[in-house]
Amino acid sequence: MAADAEGQRFYKMTGSGNDFVVFNSTGEAATHLETADAIRSLSARGTGVGADGVVFVEKAGEAEIRMRYYNSDGSEAALCGNASLCSTRLAVQLGLARAGGFTLHTAAGALKARIRDGLPEVDLEPVREVRSDASDLGVRPGERRLAYALVGVPHVVVEIPDIESADVAGRGPELRHHPKLRDGANVNFVARRPDGSFAYRTYERGVEDETLACGTGAVATAIALTDWGESTSETTLWTRSSLPLTVTLKRQGDAWLPSLRGEGRIVFEGVLRELD
Repeated sequence: MAADAEGQRFYKMTGSGNDFVVFNSTGEAATHLETADAIRSLSARGTGVGADGVVFVEKAGEAEIRMRYYNSDGSEAALCGNASLCSTRLAVQLGLARAGGFTLHTAAGALKARIRDGLPEVDLEPVREVRSDASDLGVRPGERRLAYALVGVPHVVVEIPDIESADVAGRGPELRHHPKLRDGANVNFVARRPDGSFAYRTYERGVEDETLACGTGAVATAIALTDWGESTSETTLWTRSSLPLTVTLKRQGDAWLPSLRGEGRIVFEGVLRELD
């Protein structure tokens, strides 16, 4: 609960269907809303603005932007790929940063961000903790193989033959809370489409439900597909919103260097009146 929330301006944004309530918190303008109660109230669909998470963006210096991201359950997350894309778009649109490039500071590290070909793009921190064979988590009938990658936050990737058959609501929570995963994980199901491209679905930790897209999940999935020899240095993944996320990968020693590009769009602007 934030008693002084009234009058606070916000932006409702979407990144391929992954939606957020975003605040320009430059000068600590919205830090009073960074409480678990306020985050849950803002995120609640039906009684609040409604979102997968809440984002606070602020100017932190010349060509420097800081982003803080909270899941809809009120927990802070080290990184959210689509929130990073939305923050990139908003920072440029508000004149806080230049489209040509700036540094986006997150709890998972400093990312290089820019607008490229009309879309926001971020270079994520090197990904080193990858297991292309995570069969120790248990491969169920209908699943071809499992992988694990820590892309700021932990992800399990499950390859299946048909994306529509993915047991997101059942298998998702099971793997998300797997006892072998100390911090739990987001769970991504991926399948090749008839045209040879890939579609994926994500059960998201902190939201505790399927979301229409997950940026770091797209990166983890692209790394797994490339490690398995099913994709190359650039992978396009189709989300449940029917919008694409493009992951570009480079290899440097034992590290993957990923870039993520996709939608980051302001849906509407609003002013808060009350938070319940």
